[in-house]
Amino acid sequence: MIEAVGLTKRYGAKTAVDNLSFQVRPGSVTGFLGPNGAGKSTTMRMILGLDNPTSGQVTVGGFPFRQTPNAPRQVGALLDAKAVHGGRSARNHLLSLAQLSGIPARRVDEVLGVVGLQAVAGKRSKGFSLGMGQRLGIAAALLGDPQVLLFDEPVNGLDPEGILWVRNLMKQLAAEGRTVFVSSHLMSEMALTADHLIVIGRGRLLADMSIKDFISANSADFARVRTSEDDPGSREKFSAALSEAGARVMPEPDGALRIMGLPLPRISDLAHASDVRLWELSPHQASLEEAYMRMTQGAVDYRSTDDRKAGLVPPPQPGFGPPPPVPAPSAEVPQQGWYAPPPPQPGVNPWAGPPAGAPPVPAAQPPVPAAPPAAAPAAADPTKSEDAR
Repeated sequence: MIEAVGLTKRYGAKTAVDNLSFQVRPGSVTGFLGPNGAGKSTTMRMILGLDNPTSGQVTVGGFPFRQTPNAPRQVGALLDAKAVHGGRSARNHLLSLAQLSGIPARRVDEVLGVVGLQAVAGKRSKGFSLGMGQRLGIAAALLGDPQVLLFDEPVNGLDPEGILWVRNLMKQLAAEGRTVFVSSHLMSEMALTADHLIVIGRGRLLADMSIKDFISANSADFARVRTSEDDPGSREKFSAALSEAGARVMPEPDGALRIMGLPLPRISDLAHASDVRLWELSPHQASLEEAYMRMTQGAVDYRSTDDRKAGLVPPPQPGFGPPPPVPAPSAEVPQQGWYAPPPPQPGVNPWAGPPAGAPPVPAAQPPVPAAPPAAAPAAADPTKSEDAR
């Protein structure tokens, strides 16, 4: 069992852990939750004797970790999967830990089989992926067959098969009567793995209870009810009966009713007494994530903001959007003087210069305006005599 009493850790003016007291009992998986910077890693380091508390104490099996006889055989931990000499193979890394703790060498191959690293046991750990490093760290924690195990983000980097394996491993270790303390930010995994929760925020204890009690205490449970659509008045009649019984009734966007404050059997009895047919009567319970967010919303230090992109003009994207408009030609430039290239001729390069020795091409002359047409001669007057003409 792990027991912390008044555990406090300060780094100068910063209080990482503030008067924290809790117990981690054997036989169940205890989840350790809290926002970033809440003090979870600092607490686990103090449990393992890596940091000294400013005040208070924490014991493992009744002893401080540094006073625990043959501690590696009593306590196994995974805090940092990267804390491995990259030049050593997986087998040699575990073999060195076994020799330091008086553990038989044959145990190394056993734990390599448990974590599924037999095929890469002879490879250097610096070439391992993140998930393979996590498996090697878990193997190191299991090496001494300890009764107390601490895991910090054990499923980090694992694929779905690996996550399922870790989940079953934690449950199996707890079923054997061991003390299993797991820190994680994955609420979905905690909901499936942990039996008990310890939640801290800004170094202080926020909750120490079972998952079921934690969700019930930090969520608003309600029932969802849908009445027959063939009788439009039944919905209003049933709502009135529920309100008289002390329930809070809220309409849902799809026409159903959300009922809070009454258990499902009581809702069913009221529907029967009101002669109302129910098409749906289902309970709703918040998820662990919803309950956790509701409890820790005031203890979050790092909050994101909207990206307003102030002062940024999006660059033009070639090939997207309509082409830019072609400006109209200026009225001051005479259109007649514009040059148009000749149509292409077979075997002739229209862009080649004149051949050597060719006479210079005269400059284009502005067009000469046409002369006005000459006046037509006057028609002869038939009244005049031949002599006068």
